[in-house]
Amino acid sequence: MSLVNYAAREIVSKIVYYGPARSGKTTNLHYIHARVPEPRRGPIVSLATEGDRTLFFDYLPLDLGRVSGFRTRIQLYTVPGQIYYDSTRRLVLQSADGIVFVADSRPDRQDENLESFRNLQSNLLEEGIDPKSVPLCFQYNKRDLPQVLPSMQLEADLNYRGLRSFPASALTGEGVFDTLEAIMGLVLTGLAQQFEETTEAVGRTNA
Repeated sequence: MSLVNYAAREIVSKIVYYGPARSGKTTNLHYIHARVPEPRRGPIVSLATEGDRTLFFDYLPLDLGRVSGFRTRIQLYTVPGQIYYDSTRRLVLQSADGIVFVADSRPDRQDENLESFRNLQSNLLEEGIDPKSVPLCFQYNKRDLPQVLPSMQLEADLNYRGLRSFPASALTGEGVFDTLEAIMGLVLTGLAQQFEETTEAVGRTNA
């Protein structure tokens, strides 16, 4: 759930990039960070290991201006892709307002995509979160490579709920901001609904 600081008039929402190891989660964040104007972004933090590009998380706050008089920021995180960092995945997922699932389009990585997506749903349930309640977009990354799975197959295997999805190449930037704008739109729509429900509740209390 977004953090609302009424004293500071600030809203902070959290978006998590999830997916198997080396699917392009970290590359997405580095591409975004390099192209967002400096006054509207904070430092990016990356911890790498020999086996994976992200040990803990990447962090990137994006200042979105003001919504209903509140200054809004989006924090972008990635989770480590390797399965033995599962406790860290669950930690990063806590309080997520939206999720981008980054799938690797190469045919030999589909089993890992499926395993990672099942793991995402399992970890959400373990945190007491209904997977269907969290805004989610799919990104089918590495579409610039010569041999990739057809988008229709990725859709059938992963996106059986018919959510928004985007072909992408995090390396060249194709689809990176399309994905980000889509998930931010879903998060901000949920935030507006949250504000509306809160306002209605306050109104009923004061009536």
